[in-house]
Amino acid sequence: QVQLVESGGGLVHPGGSLRLSCAASGSFFRFVTMRWYRQYPGKERDMVAEIHSGGLANYADSVKGRFTISRDNAKDTLYLQMNNLKLEDTAVYYCYADMMSGYWGQGTQVTVSS
Repeated sequence: QVQLVESGGGLVHPGGSLRLSCAASGSFFRFVTMRWYRQYPGKERDMVAEIHSGGLANYADSVKGRFTISRDNAKDTLYLQMNNLKLEDTAVYYCYADMMSGYWGQGTQVTVSS
């Protein structure tokens, strides 16, 4: 059974940093593309970053240079290092496994506020 569990969200001031984690269960992790999405209230989820099984990463323009996606295949864990956070980064962040019909985590709230 595939499970994705996010952690690391919270409240941070503008300019601050957070690191999100997504722990995956199952033996699939190292073979699939993993993504981080975020969702604003009443909006659809937008991709923030993705990392392929070989390590190639891509980012949304809005987070380039500030966010870094990484993966530890030995720990079956996906990360999102978020630096220089802005008010507009406030959202619920989800990890996603691009396999079969796709799997989502439960989400973690990130709030950037002064």
